[in-house]
Amino acid sequence: MSLDHVPAPNVYDAEPIPEAARAEIDRLLQSGDLFRYTAPADAPVALLEQDFAALMGTKYALAVSSCSAALFLSLEALGLRKGAKVMIPAFTFAAVPSSIVHAGMQPVLCEVGENYRIDVADFLAKLPGVDAVIISHMRGHTSDMDAIIEACEAADIPVIEDAAHSLGTTWHGRKIGTIGKVGCFSFQSYKLVNAGEGGILVTDDADLVARAVIMSGAYEHNWKKHKGPEGQNDPELEIAFARWQNKLPLYNLRMQNLSAAVIRPQLPEVARRVRDGRANHDYVANLLNASPWLAVPDALAPEDRAPDSIQFNLQGFVSDSEAKAFADAAAERGVKVQVFGLSNDNARAFWNWQFIPGDVPDLPQTRAMLMRACDVRLPARLQKADLDFIAEALVAAARDVKGDDRAVA
Repeated sequence: MSLDHVPAPNVYDAEPIPEAARAEIDRLLQSGDLFRYTAPADAPVALLEQDFAALMGTKYALAVSSCSAALFLSLEALGLRKGAKVMIPAFTFAAVPSSIVHAGMQPVLCEVGENYRIDVADFLAKLPGVDAVIISHMRGHTSDMDAIIEACEAADIPVIEDAAHSLGTTWHGRKIGTIGKVGCFSFQSYKLVNAGEGGILVTDDADLVARAVIMSGAYEHNWKKHKGPEGQNDPELEIAFARWQNKLPLYNLRMQNLSAAVIRPQLPEVARRVRDGRANHDYVANLLNASPWLAVPDALAPEDRAPDSIQFNLQGFVSDSEAKAFADAAAERGVKVQVFGLSNDNARAFWNWQFIPGDVPDLPQTRAMLMRACDVRLPARLQKADLDFIAEALVAAARDVKGDDRAVA
């Protein structure tokens, strides 16, 4: 059917915050009790940490100001030396190498393939001499965690999972963010759970979380308000806190209670958002893959994704001008497309990370992918008519540039 006169769907607005948040927000506003450590127990941030740890099946969670803060604290909590080498995929957001630089360490970039996942051969070749690894599941695409974890365990190299885009994704049925030593998640507005800003880390390591809690800003004895699973006292955690008292710098990366009050009622919505987001993604992917000019990479076999956007590659677009013309044609139809490598100063293009010490590495495979990889928002709340509009606009935009699909049949 023609969608010429149908308005373009709004893909930027988030879902409404559940009504259950209102009473808690009103209570906080009346009391002015916004600091996580004011209450003697059961502050909203502490309850969020218990809820999120239970959701993920981990012992501990620490809510902080952003996923970037969680990544930074994870690196610091590992106790790595200054100048330590931390490997990351070359396709990620600038916040990831930034967290490494802030920690006084050196990012090491490895190649990423056309399917947006780590090139395992390049990863293994660069692993010797690396002190830690951050695996960014960029846009929710899971790299081969079997190969990565096996190699890192054999070399005794800790793995941090940047799961900012992967809340609800599983690998062999195991929740992404719980496979490495520590997992970091985002509550920024464009993520599955929206608090405007915010992040959280999860781990089963008492010593690591104790260090992270103190450095996040648990001054004096505020760390005593952090408990183990289900809010119970945890002797192992208490010993770790006592061990690190007054021995670590404080960075003040805490989450405040209003953010937690917004996040907690959304956690029961995660399963539904994952289900609808996956269905939306797969429906649009099938429509795009019917075009000879567009290709959505398949998921890896062990991976069940939780997407809220869709990525696809332009096929047969030999010049940058053709790729830009495609994005312009899609925009004229009401659908904004980001071509990662062609968007000015894109924070996901590694050559724009000029704050990294040393020369920009030569990563031809990742560069080639980024020059033709496209990104379109696809929130879980969209309906079938919205999905049809988006898919038709993209297919038609490709046809505008490359000609009739039948020409390649």
